[in-house]
Amino acid sequence: MPLLGFGTLIPSAAATISATMDALDAGFRHFDCAERYRNEREVGEALQAGLAAGGLAREDIFVTTKLWNTNHRPEYVQPAFEASLNRLRLSYLDLYLIHTPFAFQPGDEQDPRDQNGNVIYDRDVTLADTWKAMESLVDDGRCRAIGLSDISLKELLPIYESARIKPAVVQVEAHPYLPETELLEFCKEKDIVFLAFAPLGHGIKPGPLEDSVITAIAERVGKTPAQVLLAWALQRGTALLTTPKTAARARENFDISSLPQDAFDEISRIETRQRFNEVVKTGVPGFIARGN
Repeated sequence: MPLLGFGTLIPSAAATISATMDALDAGFRHFDCAERYRNEREVGEALQAGLAAGGLAREDIFVTTKLWNTNHRPEYVQPAFEASLNRLRLSYLDLYLIHTPFAFQPGDEQDPRDQNGNVIYDRDVTLADTWKAMESLVDDGRCRAIGLSDISLKELLPIYESARIKPAVVQVEAHPYLPETELLEFCKEKDIVFLAFAPLGHGIKPGPLEDSVITAIAERVGKTPAQVLLAWALQRGTALLTTPKTAARARENFDISSLPQDAFDEISRIETRQRFNEVVKTGVPGFIARGN
């Protein structure tokens, strides 16, 4: 799996196509999708066009997508996987993730709510049940690897212990304000790829991009604050996802150089602690507007 990944959480269909093609052109070969983003079809269209234009083969790219919360029951896992494959216009997936550990009421409504606006959870399925169905996808040969997203170490441990096929990847929010050090160390110990999303703080201000430590280092090393944050993420042993919306940003985010050790250590000592996405507590993605 390429360490630098392009995340496809982009609200507009047209922007999804242009940004995905720009990312491919800039050098990105790892694309992270999800049923819940509602734009797999556009990503698939962009990848097909971009591969053809660049003379690339399917094997040259790494594509991930995710099982949504309403499809956690074992009998829904394979149909959801097949539907994602069809939308992406692919014959196999490199990686399929359980989007969150929370099962929602099954059905066509991706964000099921009761009359009081509370999420309707599905109490009749466990994460272990869903994981077994995910393992069957690997057995069938069209899913190369499986993993989990938006999960805590506490929730990950029992799945890891009971799994016949161990998680290959764990995708969580991580940046200097949320280093997730304990989870990272566990992943390193168990040979699981730790994949960081929102490594720049998802553009939320104030955030890591505006942090005085980051901006001072960026000036010192002649890089942008974004490039500094991405370099720090790579140097601590994580893969990462970023979502540049323009060709210029895609080139910037792909142009990463190692930081001097003193700069890396300085960032690691930042004491601010902030989570930007509360999805780990509820299963409701913080970066997707309600009703989308």
